[in-house]
Amino acid sequence: MAAVAALIGEPTRAIILSALLGGEALPASELAFRAQVTPQTASSHLSKLLEGNLLKVATVGRHRYYSLKNHAVAQTLESLQVIAPLSQPGPLHMPKISPELCHARTCYDHLAGRLGVTLTEVWLQQTYLIQKNQNYEIAPKGIEWLESWKIDVELLKKKRRKLAYACLDWSERRFHIAGSLGAALADLFFENGWIKRLPQSRALKITAVGENLLKQEFGIALPEAQ
Repeated sequence: MAAVAALIGEPTRAIILSALLGGEALPASELAFRAQVTPQTASSHLSKLLEGNLLKVATVGRHRYYSLKNHAVAQTLESLQVIAPLSQPGPLHMPKISPELCHARTCYDHLAGRLGVTLTEVWLQQTYLIQKNQNYEIAPKGIEWLESWKIDVELLKKKRRKLAYACLDWSERRFHIAGSLGAALADLFFENGWIKRLPQSRALKITAVGENLLKQEFGIALPEAQ
């Protein structure tokens, strides 16, 4: 544990790992920019994270793209963000948590922030989901809605990961849906243009189409990020 904690606890590496929590594979140059370090420094940190089995890398032509090793790494990082104290005003060079990030973001491959939490709570209230301790079961009403959008629930159940479980959201301190269901919902939102990524961030923007969908289907109206 001490070895892993030392890898994660270094500030530059923590920024790099947080950037990759968006689920995207990013090149070293982009990670260096986000961490505000030189490419050489970023490469050194990336090598250590690879050696520590926290990252994986894919080579495409002359470029190398880094991403988190697996869901277990992502879940661990998200859990650490939950127990970390909320950020306080600090030096100007320190990264600040944007309102957009708290409003809507990706937590590796599922929806988080106010969007993810609100959607989860509405799904429970409207009996699309049934909570069983820290896991969720998809109720018949939820299966019907998912299949209306061409999501094969039986296929989700066959995946090696959990179907649906409660992931504690670090900014809302409430739960959002993770697991194969959470990933399928995020894919659905992206594919239909209900959300889109903001540049150089895990933050998401809910599009006008997405706002209409949330209001008509679930009665959700989220105020703009402030």
